[in-house]
Amino acid sequence: MSEDFMIDTDDLERRMQGAMGALKTEFASLRTGRASSSMLEPVMVEAYGQKTPINQVGTINVPEPRMVTINVWDKSMVGAVEKAIRNSGLGINPQLNGTIIMLPIPELNEERRRELTRVAAQYAESARVAIRNVRRDGMDQVKKAKSDGMSEDDQKFWETEVQDLTNKYIANVDQALEGKQAEIMQV
Repeated sequence: MSEDFMIDTDDLERRMQGAMGALKTEFASLRTGRASSSMLEPVMVEAYGQKTPINQVGTINVPEPRMVTINVWDKSMVGAVEKAIRNSGLGINPQLNGTIIMLPIPELNEERRRELTRVAAQYAESARVAIRNVRRDGMDQVKKAKSDGMSEDDQKFWETEVQDLTNKYIANVDQALEGKQAEIMQV
């Protein structure tokens, strides 16, 4: 009868991978003193009566390590793009050159670096919580199967499987956090 009970570990793993993917996206948006086009992903521009991602109103380039440029396609949108960048909270002062907006990335000071490592730690904790929530769902499936007649040995096996999967992804989160914090603190 124990063969009747299968816990969908593939689904649990897929959901944990989703939490890791979200963490990587959040880490990519953190400014590390190096120019990156991904740092502009959260910026939305008021274009043609609606909020539009900045990469849909112009071409984003990184011509040098401390400079991002945006070549705005529609000349009338240059002001809106500049305003969106100023209001985004990135701490970058845009410079206009016709339809090209240049974003010089300033050097990060020690205080700002420490603040960014705290933000990275918060992102990592959110990912850990999401992974633990998936673990809880897996353990609930095991408990339900136990109440439906799963043997105690099978219950222990599936609980161990779910816990091992959780430990693996929590370790991945910790490793990603360490790497990001080292990148932020690098001068």
